[in-house]
Amino acid sequence: MKVMKTLTQIDLKQLPMNFCRCGVTGWCLEVIFTSTESILRHDWRLMGQTSLLMFPIYGCGALLGPIGQFIDQWLSPGQRLAPRPGELAIRHGFLYMVLIFVAEYIFGSLLTLTGMCPWDYSGRSTNIDGLIRLDFAPLWFATGLLFEQITKKRGR
Repeated sequence: MKVMKTLTQIDLKQLPMNFCRCGVTGWCLEVIFTSTESILRHDWRLMGQTSLLMFPIYGCGALLGPIGQFIDQWLSPGQRLAPRPGELAIRHGFLYMVLIFVAEYIFGSLLTLTGMCPWDYSGRSTNIDGLIRLDFAPLWFATGLLFEQITKKRGR
């Protein structure tokens, strides 16, 4: 079994590269998602869209892995062995989903105040203040785990 990393072992040198990885990945996911939504509108051109403003928002996904590690240490102080991978995936997925919802709400609120928010979920039944959609929970669960995987340090 693997020994859990301590928070001090997180490589801060990798943070800018991971920020870019998450930013680009988020952009790509958003373009794919919005292009498949066009099918519902019978627009077979599958035109996807995103905003330049979304890059730094998705880039913040680079912080999810370190936060997950911190929470793991907090929940298991002194425990030297890592929990089973399935348990970690569920714990991290739910944690990341909540953090993404919180970030989406905060960033959306700030961008709405400046008139620059690129999304508005007001017409959706599961929206909260037009800023988040609760039906996106499975998407954010999976996206958080994806961000964790693409930012993991390899070879250790």
